[in-house]
Amino acid sequence: MFDAAPSDETLLEVNNIEVIYNHVILVLKGVSLSVPKGGITALLGGNGAGKTTTLKAVSNLLHSERGEVTKGTISYRGDRVQDLDPAALVKRGVIQVMEGRHCFEHLTVEENLLTGAYTRSDGSANVADDLEMVYSYFPRLKERRKSQAGYTSGGEQQMVAMGRALMSRPETILLDEPSMGLAPQLVEQIFEIVKEVNEKEGVSFLLAEQNTNVALRYAHYGYILESGRVVMDGPAAELRENPDVKEFYLGMSEEGRKSFRDVRSYRRRKRWLS
Repeated sequence: MFDAAPSDETLLEVNNIEVIYNHVILVLKGVSLSVPKGGITALLGGNGAGKTTTLKAVSNLLHSERGEVTKGTISYRGDRVQDLDPAALVKRGVIQVMEGRHCFEHLTVEENLLTGAYTRSDGSANVADDLEMVYSYFPRLKERRKSQAGYTSGGEQQMVAMGRALMSRPETILLDEPSMGLAPQLVEQIFEIVKEVNEKEGVSFLLAEQNTNVALRYAHYGYILESGRVVMDGPAAELRENPDVKEFYLGMSEEGRKSFRDVRSYRRRKRWLS
């Protein structure tokens, strides 16, 4: 379990944002959250809760999907960033690892990783050093470095996507659904690497994840989204022990594990919606 403490310094501040798609569809409704320097912050909730939209609002990728932030502010290190070009945000140290991995299938693993250093201007020697750093976290990628990325496994492609992000020398990584489509042992491996990168490289994470159980074991702080709103937040250790979170997100209650049939009236019973 991860127990290092993040800094008191806030890097990312999302304040009461609303997001609308196609000028009519309200997706986020007053979402606020913060990511401290050195922290792992989890954004939790089911499919359609608004997790990916929140990350794309931060990384300024909404416009490609006809979405826009219509209210509220997003700031990084105290500067408003919601109108920045996505590439300019990367230069400030914020990069998103997209849901579904999105490798360049016809490039090799190593070529994929090197694309992450495209915006850097600190010399090839530093890039080479960071490539070795990435391989130290993902030794499997070193073995497959000459393979076309499209012919690697889902787990390896997730590693490529994360390694490519690290090659940009980020201060903060927005990590979208890292467990999607992966076997449980691979999920644990990916989260262990997140923990290592956080501890050793000082990279802060805002990660969106449906797997509440594993996310709360590695995060410092969590926000739970439902229908575009934050319905609960708190230190991860407290959320793990919260009876509502146990019952509705971890499948557990004081009486033991429950089936969906047992909790199908949960929306009416949720204390935070009453």
